[in-house]
Amino acid sequence: MKCKLFAALAAIGLMQLPLPQAAAQGTDAYPARPVRWIVPFPPGASNDITARLFAQKMSEGLGQQFVIDNRSGAGGSIGAQIAADAAPDGYTLLHANPGPSVNNVVMRSKSPYRIEDFAPVFFIGYSPLIIVASPKFGPNNGRELLAYAKANPGKLTWASSGNGSSLHIGQALFAAATGVNVVHVPYKGTAPALTDVIGGRIDVVYTTVVSGEAHIKAGRIKVLAVAAPARQAVLPNVATLAEEGIQNAEATVWFGVQVPAKTPRAVVNRLNAEMNRVLQMSDVQARLDQLGLVKAGGTPEDFGKFINGEAAKLRMLIKTKRVDMMD
Repeated sequence: MKCKLFAALAAIGLMQLPLPQAAAQGTDAYPARPVRWIVPFPPGASNDITARLFAQKMSEGLGQQFVIDNRSGAGGSIGAQIAADAAPDGYTLLHANPGPSVNNVVMRSKSPYRIEDFAPVFFIGYSPLIIVASPKFGPNNGRELLAYAKANPGKLTWASSGNGSSLHIGQALFAAATGVNVVHVPYKGTAPALTDVIGGRIDVVYTTVVSGEAHIKAGRIKVLAVAAPARQAVLPNVATLAEEGIQNAEATVWFGVQVPAKTPRAVVNRLNAEMNRVLQMSDVQARLDQLGLVKAGGTPEDFGKFINGEAAKLRMLIKTKRVDMMD
């Protein structure tokens, strides 16, 4: 079953997001007025911080204001719907992340918008997830966690920040990759989930380095493994799941930019070029490092292929009943 599961993921390249149509008009006049940058989450969190960082640099570089518009609610779907309904003229951007751009669509049979309603512009980067537990929890690394789960089928409790969240999908990927059965315990946010892990009421939870940093430094939680292709500089002694013999279980929280489908390709190319330029700025890279983000960059096609891959993985998890639909 596992072979079939992950072999199917190799076909993700066959699926393509609609890239923007070529435009007869040039880009010399773009942008000619302020650009709205919809962040489908409240101010202050990583989504908002990364968007504001890029918006400031884009405003300086292109001579027009890129204005952040926080439209939170429904796990990001409210802001995403507003962006999907906007005119495809380059004056509305969506700050993309797994929830509104993939999970809320794939996991709902009646989503008000589709993945194809957006065109990819730029892949900012991703924050690797880490598995953490109370210091009193027995296993100390990924290999020991897997052994514990196999020895106690259906007993390992694994928290998340909510159904359909990146933390939930990460847990499901681990279970699918290893064949173990765990008990998913959804919370309303990462903070309460971490609180119960610290208190020993829940065994483990995925989190980002930034979200867990204070607890890690204080010794309230320990890090069992990193769900990323490589070890993290801030956690040099913590092995990746792959190093522990657990393959195909990488899990991240990612950030990027999308626009309404049919936005002129020339406009998208200009946005992509400017965002790639911003990503190379030393102060921007330093801030992203502080946020624990691995920088990506690249072309719209690169980001589109990545999104398609994320959607394919989630559809496979639904098909194999590792996650349930949300409606």
